Amino acid sequence: MSFKSQKYSIDSTDYQVGQDNITKWGMDVHNTVFTASAGLSILFIVTLLVLSPADAKAAIDAVKAVVLSKFDFVFMWGANILLIFAVLIAFSPLGKIRLGGDDATTDYSTLSWISMLFAAGMGIGLIFWGVAEPTAFFTNWFGTPLNAEPFTPEGREAALGATVFHWGLHAWAIYGMAALSLAYFVYNKGLPLSMRSVFYPLLGDRVWGRIGDVIDVMAVLVILFGLATSLGLGGSQAASGISHVFGLENSLMLQIAIILTIMGLAIVSVVRGMDGGVKVLSNLNMIIASSSLALWAY
Repeated sequence: MSFKSQKYSIDSTDYQVGQDNITKWGMDVHNTVFTASAGLSILFIVTLLVLSPADAKAAIDAVKAVVLSKFDFVFMWGANILLIFAVLIAFSPLGKIRLGGDDATTDYSTLSWISMLFAAGMGIGLIFWGVAEPTAFFTNWFGTPLNAEPFTPEGREAALGATVFHWGLHAWAIYGMAALSLAYFVYNKGLPLSMRSVFYPLLGDRVWGRIGDVIDVMAVLVILFGLATSLGLGGSQAASGISHVFGLENSLMLQIAIILTIMGLAIVSVVRGMDGGVKVLSNLNMIIASSSLALWAY
């Protein structure tokens, strides 16, 4: 949510927002973070292009298997801890702190805020996987949670439980804690809108140096690869729907066209800003979704 706020700066730092940025060709970027993020992303893409699709898929699947088998507890416990932490903050005196300062007011209505949350936070993932995921778990399409027996009452409960874990309060706790951390240090403390600002209480002025650059680069790469996954899945899902409804071939070209269209709309939305872009598209998305639900119910 955006706020009309009074900025409160941290007195112990002399850092000025944007002092390390380079302004050229209408762009305002942090040279180190931009160069490192772009370079690593291009390196990853080139590496995938050098490998054959089969080799690239095998390498990615191998890394994913190791992460899931060795570090699954990090995700499970991390989500639980963040949910508990979010609840404790909400019901403690800290939950009464107003983001942006005591006199801050919201820029958007509650309805628009909820529309933007769902459009930017969940979107096509929730619409599709909210139904597909429990079905896939229950039928053992790609394994079952806790090795539950498929097509059984126990398997059904495990499938629904895993889906709720992925798309319910735990997911919103992860989003909420990241957003709350950024919002507090940006709107209440006047620090830059970057992930390094969250670590200021722990690292002090070192966040403006190489340590902060590493934090921001990691944040950019995580967001980039997460968006790539969402775009890829969203493109294939939309192509399947178009193929089913209109009879078009579900080809790679159709998926690419859909992804390019989504990217174009996203760019236009960003260029137009929150009021003329994100808000308008989110409200339109909510109207279309509500209308579709009403037609289906009818």
